[in-house]
Amino acid sequence: MVRISEDDPLALAIAPPPNESPEERQVRESAEAEATRINNEIDEQLRLEKVALRKKKRPVKVLLLGQSESGKSATLKNFQLHYAHREWAQERASWRAVIQLNLIRNVNYILDNIVREMSMSDPSKRSTGGDSSFSDDEIETQPRGPSFQFTDKHRLLKLRLGPLRRAQADLECRLGAASQEVLSTTVNTATPFDAFHVPQHRRPAQEFCISSSNGWKSALDKFRPFSAGRTEQHNVRRRKDIEGDDVTDVLVGCKEDMKTIWEDSVVQEILHQRRSRIEDSPGFFLPAVERIASRDYQPTDNDIIRARLRTVGVQEHRFLFEEGRTAGKEWLMYDVGGTRSSRAAWAWYFDDVDAIIFLSPISCFDEKLAEDRRINRLEDSYLLWRSVCSSRLLSKTQIILFLNKCDILTAKLRRGVRVKDHVPSFGERKNDVATVMKYFQQHFKEISRQSSPEPRPFFVHFTSVVDTKATAATLSVVEESILRDHLRNADLL
Repeated sequence: MVRISEDDPLALAIAPPPNESPEERQVRESAEAEATRINNEIDEQLRLEKVALRKKKRPVKVLLLGQSESGKSATLKNFQLHYAHREWAQERASWRAVIQLNLIRNVNYILDNIVREMSMSDPSKRSTGGDSSFSDDEIETQPRGPSFQFTDKHRLLKLRLGPLRRAQADLECRLGAASQEVLSTTVNTATPFDAFHVPQHRRPAQEFCISSSNGWKSALDKFRPFSAGRTEQHNVRRRKDIEGDDVTDVLVGCKEDMKTIWEDSVVQEILHQRRSRIEDSPGFFLPAVERIASRDYQPTDNDIIRARLRTVGVQEHRFLFEEGRTAGKEWLMYDVGGTRSSRAAWAWYFDDVDAIIFLSPISCFDEKLAEDRRINRLEDSYLLWRSVCSSRLLSKTQIILFLNKCDILTAKLRRGVRVKDHVPSFGERKNDVATVMKYFQQHFKEISRQSSPEPRPFFVHFTSVVDTKATAATLSVVEESILRDHLRNADLL
């Protein structure tokens, strides 16, 4: 007979009941044996899953870094376009609503400028109410040009395009997130990774965005006409909703007025006086009004690449490559928010990354940060590049530099914009595209050499990621380079 210690509560808990009959003992022992069998099966299943997980090939992990509007999302969409056609085709129709939103925001931005100028010319109407996207402090910094001669045509256009305000709010609501604020800070920009999260002043956001808790997938799925797992009746009804919704009705009704207001000479002069180059901004679709403001509009590849939907936080995109040297390989790409308030989260994604693609828009040498108008965007990009290169966590990581928006840089230089007026160190060098590009490349290379904890190769590409054909050639080279390092890290080379 087994003696049970009265001092051991566990032994007492599992001890057989006192005065147990032979029948009860047989039932108990049978139940215990079944429980042991199930427990062993679970342990074996967990063991097999661990073995399978170890055997599974690790996905290629790529991090896209850069300031806001540097072209990170467009680069990711180029990867998807050229290497994951099936997923790209599934999402194509969903981008229709985003492009409509971009177009509406283009027109509303122009209306804001008209309203502002009208109020400036009439002191009794200085307040524009809640329609304007300009903040009070931004209004004061706008250049004051000559008074403009507004006619009844402009006032009529303002009234006739009024429904676009409601259409914009409707699209933003249906995309599933409210407009969020861009934080303006006054912190020391020399330490971007640990200081950019401290907000000192807020001003209204200038663009719609989605949060990292939602991402493209959930936001775009609401506009996808065909969804797996749903009935055909639901899909047909969803397609009809999209093709005949109120927003499309408004766009179709305002088509001619939108074309008229963009082509109007007074409007062009207003934008010129305000030094506004709306056509250089992401998500600019006014030249395509005739095509987009129609009931049968379907986004093209170029439309989707150019579409602007700013992401707040860090977006994970996982897809299987169908083309290229890594066909059949899973890629995990992270698109991170580039505003100053988002950069503190970057370092959390440095671990186990195969490569970083860092995008710097070299056309922004004469621009200021949206979240802090005191800081030059190119200087901010230099600081970010220095911080990434100097990180010891990334000392062994391949970093690929995309000097982006070369098309906009070329256009600026042809308009007569002089680099030395905004970058004093440029000096008296020739103000042509080749010289400017070489100068910026050399500056980034020197920062990499001085800041890297140990010597690393300098990989650089001049890009215009909205040009899908040219970007495809660049991505082919980048894919091969990233794959080589990925295999080396996996001890396969």
